Formats: sequence, structure tokens, C-alpha cells
Amino acid sequence: MIYPQHLSYTRGHQWVCLEAQYAFVGITDFGQGELAHIVAVDIPYLNKTLERNKFLGSIEAAHAVLDLFMPFTGMITEINPDMLKYPSLINRDPYDTWVIKILVPLIDNENLLLTADEYQALVRQ
Repeated sequence: MIYPQHLSYTRGHQWVCLEAQYAFVGITDFGQGELAHIVAVDIPYLNKTLERNKFLGSIEAAHAVLDLFMPFTGMITEINPDMLKYPSLINRDPYDTWVIKILVPLIDNENLLLTADEYQALVRQ
């Protein structure tokens, strides 16, 4: 499995890429592999502010559903339109297929995320 070092990770198999005041969030290679064939994505909170760890939506596969949670408190400003149209893009290239873009006024809780090495150790357990 691949764990890009420039990304941060959640225990819920999401990756986070921080860029200025924004955080792009996607599903890890491990997460998409556990789901197998992704068929739908449901993110009902566009332009809504959600607190850290609150439910933000789900990814549906043929035989499972993965609930997604906010890695930071912030506003979901964008949902990847390509991913909504073709959810299986996540299976093909999970680290180039972001799911949501979050406006994060203060990224002061980055330390709550895992490094690539910490995430790799988590999935090995």
C-alpha cells in the first residue's frame, strides 16, 4: 500500500492535504481497498460548517458503506464534481481523487492527524 508522506491521515481512513486555509480530504488506498467497488458518494452538507468529528457523509460500495467524519471544524466549500459523477475514480487513484474541500479558519489541530508512518502502523494492526 502507498502512504504519501506529504499527507496527513485520520483513523477513519481519510487523507488530508492542507493548502493555506483549505483542507482537501479523500479516502486512503487502504480505505478504498476495504470498500472495493465504490458506487456512490453522499455528502449532504455543502456550504455548511461542521465541527471536528461530525458526520459529513458516506461512501457506498457494492457491499459496504464508509461513514466520513470532519477532520477539522470548518465549512465544506466544494465537493469534487468528477468524483460525484464517477465515484470509482476513488478506486483508481485514491490520492488524486479528493472528496471534499474544507475552509478551515484556523488549522491549529493538525496534531490530531496521523503522519504517514503512524497511519501505516495503524492499518498493520
